[in-house]
Amino acid sequence: MNYTLHQLHIFFKIAELKSITKTSEALHLTQPAVSIQLKNFQDQFPIPLTEVVGRQLYITDFGMEIAQAAEKILNEVRAINYKTLAFEGQLSGRLKISVVSTGKYVMPYFLSDFMKRNKGVDLIMDVTNKSRVVESIEMNEVDFALVSVLPKKLKVDKVELMENKLFFVASSGFEIKKGLSRKNLFEKFPLIYREQGSATRNSMEAFISKNEFSVRKKMELTSNEAVKQAVLSGLGFSIMPLIGIRNELKTKELRIVPIKGLPINTVWNLIWLKSKKQSPVALAYLDFLKSEKERIIEQRFAWGDDF
Repeated sequence: MNYTLHQLHIFFKIAELKSITKTSEALHLTQPAVSIQLKNFQDQFPIPLTEVVGRQLYITDFGMEIAQAAEKILNEVRAINYKTLAFEGQLSGRLKISVVSTGKYVMPYFLSDFMKRNKGVDLIMDVTNKSRVVESIEMNEVDFALVSVLPKKLKVDKVELMENKLFFVASSGFEIKKGLSRKNLFEKFPLIYREQGSATRNSMEAFISKNEFSVRKKMELTSNEAVKQAVLSGLGFSIMPLIGIRNELKTKELRIVPIKGLPINTVWNLIWLKSKKQSPVALAYLDFLKSEKERIIEQRFAWGDDF
């Protein structure tokens, strides 16, 4: 057998994503390139690694065993690379962060300079919903998590990053009669929600419950971007984080509707388990945030003070 590390990497990613298309996107390769490498890898084994049923790609039992072996080999190679960099005096290792979906508008700005300064650090950032983020912290799968609502059942330490403001938002083309009460606004027009488990949805429902509004019609979508597009199209209103609609406010495609009691103000927190023994990379990142947080907020997010 004469397979390469490149082929092991591609096959492991295929086994993880179960899709040639998603693998090509994740590895920044063309689909034909991924397919050719999969075929060349498969040709070295007498037993099928994958099978296609209908249009869905599946990994065989034998293929899953090869994928597990590939992961171990790739981790060993990565460890060799990290040790080499460490001997050269460079910070090296992995930084794993789980981020609630709206946090994708925030977290990259607090990572960019750190990653540029430390070429030996690999970043793994999972963008998902609040429930999965909390689970990843609880299961000790990540170094840090970015949340706007602290988990109640976990003992965590935190660094406050910046304010998170949620406003009532409408398409600029959506006509609202002057003098319409808050109650009528919420009960007359369709309201667009995030999915269950979303911190934005929880804040939205708490506001509605506190004011005893009876929502007449609602839609549920599974990402902040999907909600934004629905509002832009005129399907309804929503309560949305300011951080995710900056460009649309600038181009006047969206507008903030003044509502008494809004915005809802929360805080983006980077959290980690109190009991976690942090890696040198994680500790270096905390030191970076301590010294650079205020500069990043001033340079990247000062515009939010205008709302």
